[in-house]
Amino acid sequence: MTTFRRRVAEWRSPSLRRATLWVPQWFPQVAVFNVPQEAAMAFPHLQQPSFLLASLKADSVNKPFAQRCQDLAKVIEDFPAKELHAIFPWLVESIFGSLDGVLVGWNLRCLQGRVSPVEYSIAMEFLDPGGPMMKLVYKLQAEDYKFDFPVSYLPGPVKASIQERVLPDSPLYHNKVQFPPTGGLGLNLALNPFEYYMFFFALSLITQKPLPGTLHIRTSDCAYFILVDRYLSWFLPTEGSVLPALSSSPGGPNPSPAPRTPTMPFASYGLHHTSLLKRHISHQTSVNADPASHEIWRSETLLQVFVEMWLHHYSLEMYQKMQSPHAKESFTPTEEHVLVVRLLLKHLHAFSNSLKPEQVSPSTHSHATSPLEEFKRAAVPRFVQQKLYLFLQHCFGHWPLDASFRAVLEMWLSYLQPWRYAPEKQAQSSDCQARCVSERWAPFVQENLLMYTKLFVGFLSRALRTDLVSPKNALMVFRVAKVFAQPNLAEMIQKGEQLFLEPELVIPHRQHRLFTAPTFTGSFLSSWPPAITDASFKVKSHVYSLEGQDCKYTPMFGPEVRTLVLRLAQLITQAKQTAKSISDQCGESTAGRPFLSWLGFCSTDTNGSYAANDLDEMGQDSVRKTDEYLEKALEYLCQMFRLSEAQLTQLTLALGTTQDENGKKQLPDCVVGEDGLILTPLGRYQIINGLRRFDIEYQGDSELQPIRSYEIASLVRVLFRLSSAINRRFAGPMAALCSRADFLGSFCRYHLTEPGLADRHLLSPVARGCAARRPRGPRLSLRFLGSYRTLLSLLLAFFVASLFCIGPLPCALLLVLGYLLYAVAMTLLTERSKLHHL
Repeated sequence: MTTFRRRVAEWRSPSLRRATLWVPQWFPQVAVFNVPQEAAMAFPHLQQPSFLLASLKADSVNKPFAQRCQDLAKVIEDFPAKELHAIFPWLVESIFGSLDGVLVGWNLRCLQGRVSPVEYSIAMEFLDPGGPMMKLVYKLQAEDYKFDFPVSYLPGPVKASIQERVLPDSPLYHNKVQFPPTGGLGLNLALNPFEYYMFFFALSLITQKPLPGTLHIRTSDCAYFILVDRYLSWFLPTEGSVLPALSSSPGGPNPSPAPRTPTMPFASYGLHHTSLLKRHISHQTSVNADPASHEIWRSETLLQVFVEMWLHHYSLEMYQKMQSPHAKESFTPTEEHVLVVRLLLKHLHAFSNSLKPEQVSPSTHSHATSPLEEFKRAAVPRFVQQKLYLFLQHCFGHWPLDASFRAVLEMWLSYLQPWRYAPEKQAQSSDCQARCVSERWAPFVQENLLMYTKLFVGFLSRALRTDLVSPKNALMVFRVAKVFAQPNLAEMIQKGEQLFLEPELVIPHRQHRLFTAPTFTGSFLSSWPPAITDASFKVKSHVYSLEGQDCKYTPMFGPEVRTLVLRLAQLITQAKQTAKSISDQCGESTAGRPFLSWLGFCSTDTNGSYAANDLDEMGQDSVRKTDEYLEKALEYLCQMFRLSEAQLTQLTLALGTTQDENGKKQLPDCVVGEDGLILTPLGRYQIINGLRRFDIEYQGDSELQPIRSYEIASLVRVLFRLSSAINRRFAGPMAALCSRADFLGSFCRYHLTEPGLADRHLLSPVARGCAARRPRGPRLSLRFLGSYRTLLSLLLAFFVASLFCIGPLPCALLLVLGYLLYAVAMTLLTERSKLHHL
């Protein structure tokens, strides 16, 4: 550190800078010039700030992480903005990685305090909202520096809009698009330092791919996730009416200056209409923003950047194209991405709900209201709603049908319940009335109607295609049913649907209105747009702005959705029975396994076991959890949609979910055709979801079945060749012995024929024909000697015999004698059972 400070001091010394050109020690040895002009001639591409950048780049390779951060903090503190602006782009990229994902940077998404406590503490202190990096941002902000950001790395809809020379709808991009010079490549955005820093920070969540071996890192423990939370708490405070003051060094520049480019008026952030987007980039106009808007410009920028970079990957036109089953996905979010978005939504609810009660209603708005309070009221509906809806629609339609969907589900449910993040939540009591959703939230429910209704239908379609016997899938159904069954919520949703479905002709004075967005005019603190007291118009505006005016709305409490709910209720009942059946089968297979099978004397199961879901691995506790989740989910669905017990019983019987008299599940639903059983669509669904199954067994030649994991492959092949040679050599004598009607014939048939082959029920007509064309005579099978279990049993028998001073040969004779007695007994029992059946 001392050496670096000395070098910095020498370089900044005016007398030394006039006399000599300082060359870092890691540069190749060259002559030192005494005249600045000579230096410029020797290094025409290097200006003085370049040497500071070169020094820091070299230190990033040679010095440890802690030392580098200390040097950076000192440089930020000592150097003026004129010399720091050259290192800023490099420093941002070295922290967050390159936009193309090649450079990893500090890898904040994998940095955890419990794994690397020293590096984690230093990085968090350096990047804290009040730390050295933000001081550098505000130093550069005061001098109005601009930094180019390539348009090619922006989200798809924004990039496409700018490349088509159409101004994007978000004010974040206004007055920032820079056309390339003659011969230049690509479009750029001219961003101020705060915007540039936040663009890189937000995009690093998407551009940086996790390193190998980091798949099991808990997202909420990572430095990136915690930094997002800190930035949200700092720039979107839930307490107080002003942003936290920023510390600055004595004599330094004023902290947090407002950008000199005028910001878009706050009143313009409304619902987006297509006609408003068709404005050429060359017509970017400045807006005379009220100076009071400078109070919250950082909060406004932070939220816009997070929403644009994390959510704006699907436009309304793209969403409509994605409804086609042949559409190709343009962007696929990760589970970590979804968890960070959920953190944003939860904080936004807390931020918006921190308004005082007298400030909540727009009708009470006055000029005395601070810009931060205005921002709290408009943050969710004007910044987040549309982009979040399209993001969720894509996730519901394209996310894999597995347990990872839980992250998307919880993000959705967090948005649907703003009352969970209201200050009065902590004061609620535990009685039933306190848990009712207050009428205060009726406007939110109505203005987010599609978030509740259409996404609920989307979840139903997913649930009908998943294996509800799995505890993780059962938990997701339970969570959704529990949230929507909250007292008074269903009534609010029904009221919103009634307002939307209300005929327009009922109120004539509404006929001249168009469901469009407000224009991009007005001043930041101009009077709040007149409150729309017509609730029906507000609901229609919400639906049409998200789905278009030609949308076909399916009521959540209409007959179509009710049919889906009834199907889900049937599948829940089926899944409960299936879970119980699998549990019973596991218990029977464990308890009913004969002891002799462990010694190799009984036939082993060569057909394998059926594993329909994760119940087989997790045991009885999972069966209990699955049953609890499904039972409560069914109760909540019946409560919400007013389903009676008689309806459920009737539909369950109609689907054929009753068990046979032995308590086993029936075969999948099928019809009898010319070639055997043919699955119906219901039967295919039952098999896919593990609700029913056929009893699958190997029906070919037992000698030719695949080698099992409990067999020695080379030994099985040798024994097969040996037994095949014996069978070819003695085929005639074995057939003659088995054809005898006395005890010797029965004894030979017991060992040389497959008892169950003639009585085996062949389900496949093809297999039945092949079996008829391949009659099998008596033969010897030695394959059982290739089993680990058989060999281990023989070794154990010889070991026990040696303890009693019995040699190998007498032990072998005893084993043969014991087996002969066992075979005689089994032969007599087999013959008696045949006579009984006759």
